Amino acid sequence: MNNNTHILLAAGGASSEREVSKHSSKAIYSALLELGYKVSVIDPAYGKNQPADLALFFGAEDVAPVSEKNYLAAFELPVVQEADTVFLGLHGQYGEDGTVQALLELLKKKYTGSGILSSSLAMDKHMSKIIMKDHGIDSPREVFVPNRKYDKETILNRIVTELSFPCVVKPNDQGSTCGLSVCSTSAEVIPAIEQAFTFSNAVLVEEFIKGRELTAGIIDNIVLPILEIKPKHDLYDYECKYTSGMTEYFVPADITPATSFAIQELTLKCFQALGCKSYGRADFRLTESGDIYCLEMNTLPGMTSTSLVPKMAKAAGISFTQLIDKIVKDSLL
Repeated sequence: MNNNTHILLAAGGASSEREVSKHSSKAIYSALLELGYKVSVIDPAYGKNQPADLALFFGAEDVAPVSEKNYLAAFELPVVQEADTVFLGLHGQYGEDGTVQALLELLKKKYTGSGILSSSLAMDKHMSKIIMKDHGIDSPREVFVPNRKYDKETILNRIVTELSFPCVVKPNDQGSTCGLSVCSTSAEVIPAIEQAFTFSNAVLVEEFIKGRELTAGIIDNIVLPILEIKPKHDLYDYECKYTSGMTEYFVPADITPATSFAIQELTLKCFQALGCKSYGRADFRLTESGDIYCLEMNTLPGMTSTSLVPKMAKAAGISFTQLIDKIVKDSLL
């Protein structure tokens, strides 16, 4: 039993991935209770207006106004001071982008003993790609659009000459393919960029890498068995990710031992280069010629019933409850 350890679970949040965060957090909450931890729940997007009924944290309906402006008030509540650590069940902006982590680091200095259970202090895709390339990790070529004041003609010319088509347009700090588009012609690019800007203050345009979609989970610097993703759609989109039956998963992936080893090595290298800790998930594309491209590192991967890290852990003989316990214990060291 772990009755002496008090864990605060941060659920929901104000990003476009709020619904996914609730599903992940509900599963995490159940596992923490099963493990015997003392668990409290907070939704930072509610601020001081936290629901009294625990079930309301995970329900589809919001019980109070939701805003990222409420985060500070939420994390100044007494329950934060009382917890030994914070388990982030958040996803996307204001959860994975370092906002909460940085806030908790500041509060940690104020509230002695409050730790943070998370895997990274950043989810900046552009900066992550720069770091990966500096460490010799291949990643798709990119054109970065830093703000909404971009020159459309200049950006479009760069995309045509540097990337060609198809290309992938995505928000710089979102997950779950929110705001992501695959463009086949130049006419589709600017509308796709504008759409991506509704999810983020910066946009990334990448070359489209044709190949098999593979992913590797990592916990405590140990890489789990490689998983292959085969969605029903051409793109592993939001529907395919979170709707049962819309995607086939194969773990361990049907790849050569050499390729599996190479991906595991790249996952560990990327994880360490980006300063991640505890757990994460790296996404890859494997081309017909055997080239491996790292698309990105997910610093707070999903923990729903259809999520990938639990599937890979299961293939390694680790149950979902054991996975959550490993994450907690590793982060409390």
